[in-house]
Amino acid sequence: MIRVVLVEDQMLVRRGIKSLLELAGGIEIIADAASADEGALIIRRDQPDVVLLDVRMPGKDGIELLRELRASDELPPTILLTTFDDDEALFEGVKAGARGYLLKDVSLEQLTDAIRTVAAGETLIKPAITERMVRGLEKFRGETKSSFPSLEPLTKRELEILRLMAGGYSNREISEAVGTVEGTIKNHASSILAKLGVRDRTRAVLKALELGYL
Repeated sequence: MIRVVLVEDQMLVRRGIKSLLELAGGIEIIADAASADEGALIIRRDQPDVVLLDVRMPGKDGIELLRELRASDELPPTILLTTFDDDEALFEGVKAGARGYLLKDVSLEQLTDAIRTVAAGETLIKPAITERMVRGLEKFRGETKSSFPSLEPLTKRELEILRLMAGGYSNREISEAVGTVEGTIKNHASSILAKLGVRDRTRAVLKALELGYL
């Protein structure tokens, strides 16, 4: 059972998401919160497998909560929820440690797939989102490639796998796409993270965008 905490200030939205997920097998909302402060207490207390987190809330917003939990090393895999496309919030949320980003009008199947994906350690950086991240990087970075320390270059196969990782594909899906076993993909992914000097796939995609690999 995947244990989920929902942090959303609108009561009707909370009820709607909870009602939908009651129809899904293997997923349970164990608690919900109407504010970031309440959410922080619940997340620390219950240590859920996944957090569904509203981006825009009165007072402290979802991005601030992400930063707070990450700073104390208490951030579970988190999916940001919003009612509109918000490039800046997306970029800042991924930088703060979010593993995924969804609009609130997604289908039950999309929502449950997203929860299972991040619970399994994957990310939800889909191609359309990657394009917005590129625009965000153009706005927020002031650095050029030459300002980055010298990194060990990625191999042709690692670049291929990195592009699939940026598309949000799981290790299993990548292994099927390139025709190799999942364990080999895990090894390649670990090598990519090491060469880019990052700890997870989300930051690998961000770093690859900054370096011009994507």
